[in-house]
Amino acid sequence: MDPVAGARTFAVSGEAYDAFMGRYSRPLASQFADFAGVAAGGRALDVGCGPGALTAELVKRLGFAQVSACDPSDSFVVACTERNPGVDVRPGSAERVPFDDARFDVALSQLVLHFVSDPAAAGREMRRVVVPGGIVASCVWDFAEGMEMLHAFWEAALALDPDAPAEQRVMRFGTAGELSQWLSDAGMEEITETAMSVSSTYRDFDELWAGFLAGIGPAGSYCVGLPPDRRERLRAALNRQLGEPIGSITLSGGARAARGVRS
Repeated sequence: MDPVAGARTFAVSGEAYDAFMGRYSRPLASQFADFAGVAAGGRALDVGCGPGALTAELVKRLGFAQVSACDPSDSFVVACTERNPGVDVRPGSAERVPFDDARFDVALSQLVLHFVSDPAAAGREMRRVVVPGGIVASCVWDFAEGMEMLHAFWEAALALDPDAPAEQRVMRFGTAGELSQWLSDAGMEEITETAMSVSSTYRDFDELWAGFLAGIGPAGSYCVGLPPDRRERLRAALNRQLGEPIGSITLSGGARAARGVRS
């Protein structure tokens, strides 16, 4: 995916992103930081920070002066800066990280690798900015085990349109071993991989559907790009896919994470 085009699918407010994906990324950030070994006294970089879910977790653990972040979306750079005053937040992609060599003890990317145009370059860049002995870690949604919100959406979309660009068909890194191979290709050592799971509860189906109407990411972009009649058919298909629930809905999000050490 072209990084500029990818950034456009996330050119939304932090509040809109929170309602769609932040409700999952915030609890995921705590588990991911634990797995990456983020410890007091270290310096951390959040690559592809979005509006700052992981950045905020890093600040909680390290203090704002020890945390930096970057994102290709201007709106997210603004949101992350506003939410995390004192953090050095810069515009920049994972393929061209806007920080000096060997500056950080840990460089992390949360829910980012699916959207970079050159994952190999991103791996090299994240390795470049950590010190020898530093950690590079990444996590993405696990399409094999299921991120229920996105899986249900794309199953409904495919039932109506077999050519729908379902993320489980076109995105890399969502199955076991792919992140570890990415780290190995970047020259990292002592690589470990794990699975994580979070969940989110929606007040009702309308709250869930409203998230897609914000046009965020591949699913939201596909949804808002449909003519109104096809969008309404998709809404009905998603409701059926979820069992036509009445009242609140709780959906889980399975993720995979891997970390490696720079020699």
